[in-house]
Amino acid sequence: MTRAATLLDRPAKDDAIAWPADLGRRFMLWIDTEEEFDWAAPFDRGATQVTVIGGMARFQAFMRQAGVRPVYVTDYAVAQSEPANALMRGWVAEGSADIGVHLHPWVNPPHEEIVGAANSYAGNLPEALERAKLLALRDRIEARLGVRPIAYRAGRYGIGPRSGALLEEAGFRIDSSVRSRFDYRRQHGPDFTGMPLWPYRAGPTGRLIELPLSTAFVGGLGRWGDRLHPRVERVGRLGGVLSRAGLLARVPLTPEGVSAHECRAAIDNLIGEDLPLLSFSFHSPTLEPGHTPYTRSAADVESFYRWWDMVLDHLDRRGVRPIDQATLLAALDPAA
Repeated sequence: MTRAATLLDRPAKDDAIAWPADLGRRFMLWIDTEEEFDWAAPFDRGATQVTVIGGMARFQAFMRQAGVRPVYVTDYAVAQSEPANALMRGWVAEGSADIGVHLHPWVNPPHEEIVGAANSYAGNLPEALERAKLLALRDRIEARLGVRPIAYRAGRYGIGPRSGALLEEAGFRIDSSVRSRFDYRRQHGPDFTGMPLWPYRAGPTGRLIELPLSTAFVGGLGRWGDRLHPRVERVGRLGGVLSRAGLLARVPLTPEGVSAHECRAAIDNLIGEDLPLLSFSFHSPTLEPGHTPYTRSAADVESFYRWWDMVLDHLDRRGVRPIDQATLLAALDPAA
């Protein structure tokens, strides 16, 4: 059994995956492919609209041209949308994208729990209900898209004490729910403080490959970020003061709320930490204006694409190449 059997525990040193030297430094792109809903409103089972089909098609064409094969971790509302399904079936058929699972419990059957903040994290649900929702989503995606997903990300990063065992039981091979250097306990969620950025084996039998999302500490105090930032967060506005002063900022690899300049600095710092795999992510509703705080207008969407132009160029100059799900699994777990 691995030390990280539950996915909430910090792995042991022996759980770290030996990264093949001939693979070089790589990056993956994860897209939380989900319905559009008001992020400031209470959770609502009826908020299931999926309208950003044109935005999804444009972005996939952009990434195809860049030679990047994203993983669209997909939730139940999107799996119910035939226009979205038609697009994604085409991507799977041409081999330009991979499809994973993204569990939003409040819109995912069976609907047995009270809808609310605590239950928005699948890992907080009773084991039987977490299992039932996970299998319902896996099977729905397979039925609609013709591919059995093997990669998972919990909505809101909401893994719990049974999630690792349930994922292994359901045949998943990759998890990307761990958001290293973030703590969601104040929102009823998990604490990822102190979790590693390096890929490692997880789950009761070690069959899961955990690919944590990438976040860097930048600034003059960045090298002490793992120790300082949790303390800073407890002191009101101190984090903002340190960030504006260029002393300490936590920078995840995402175009949402992070400038290209900040992201390039984060990439450089993560390379300095000798991280072999950089994981980027964002939410699919950001692909069209008006659905998330990050793209309020058409001009914001164009800025989003300029962000990717600059970041992809920087990755190329730093020798960080894209990798897809199959290539990664073949390199890290050839016996499978």
